[in-house]
Amino acid sequence: MDAIPPDAFLAGYPSAIRASADALRAVVRRAVPESMERVRIGWRLIGYDVPVGRRWRYFAFVAPEPIHVHLGFAHGAWMEDPERRLEGAHLSLRAVRFVTFGPGEAIPRSALIELTREATRVTARSARERVSLALDRDWRPTS
Repeated sequence: MDAIPPDAFLAGYPSAIRASADALRAVVRRAVPESMERVRIGWRLIGYDVPVGRRWRYFAFVAPEPIHVHLGFAHGAWMEDPERRLEGAHLSLRAVRFVTFGPGEAIPRSALIELTREATRVTARSARERVSLALDRDWRPTS
């Protein structure tokens, strides 16, 4: 199957959703210029892979919907999120977390660039390291 360009994939969405999706795509490109962008038709999103050693790992996505668009992270459950921007813990998505923007809603580019860079740091770790980081972060003494 031939690759579909992201612009062609987004063409079927309302213009305000396309604009938000394009702004989020720019965030990912700015945060991780070496990332590879490609449309994943079956998932109905634009996915991003980052080089880790000799391999590429899926780490982020821009997922447009008719009423909003998500910037998501494959290993978001293990990411540092001091401003508590990430959503999705209530869903059965396990590791995936995301932020959602409606048409014309302001996109906090600097904060999202930092989250995207954090996503690459987490993605570069092994599964065991990710879980260990989360356990260490969530551990509280029982004084």
